[in-house]
Amino acid sequence: MSKEDYMNTSVQEPPLDFSFRSIHVIQDLTSEEPRTGLRPLRHSKSGKSLTQSLWLNNNVLNDLKDFSHVVSLLLEHPENLAWIDLSFNDLTSIDPVLTTFFNLSVLYLHGNSIQRLGEVNKLAVLPRLRSLTLHGNPVEEEKGYRQYVLCTLPRITTFDFSGVTKADRTTAEVWKRMNIKPKKVRIKQNAL
Repeated sequence: MSKEDYMNTSVQEPPLDFSFRSIHVIQDLTSEEPRTGLRPLRHSKSGKSLTQSLWLNNNVLNDLKDFSHVVSLLLEHPENLAWIDLSFNDLTSIDPVLTTFFNLSVLYLHGNSIQRLGEVNKLAVLPRLRSLTLHGNPVEEEKGYRQYVLCTLPRITTFDFSGVTKADRTTAEVWKRMNIKPKKVRIKQNAL
């Protein structure tokens, strides 16, 4: 299958679905059978899945140690991973490994234990991220939660399963001007 064929067909592929499997560590994915959906998963000659979606929701993951390695064992084209569902796990932060998947457009992190709003900053490097969920995390209680996320990730079009409107963007910009201090530029004394 050529790269072009792959790019055209894989978006329609069903997800590699490991939801509700009581998975504690990412390495368990190599020995666990994925759930079967209505349509069978297609595999490459090497036996790896041709999907662009990985669902790990409703497990007991508290970190993503070895995530890249395990994903490369499971997927023929891990660099094309576009949808990762990690909702309803025990994650306390946004692992930087997620920022290495530059084609990621959908990231579900709702129902975890993410505490700090600043964790969202890590996702700003993802050029194609369009849909993000974070509700059901302690971070949701932070003042300015929605505005902060929309300022930090101006390209997302759906946040916590609701569309981002022009009004949302305007509110976020106003909030940013009122709440986020611009970084002061220090002039070195000896440079003058």
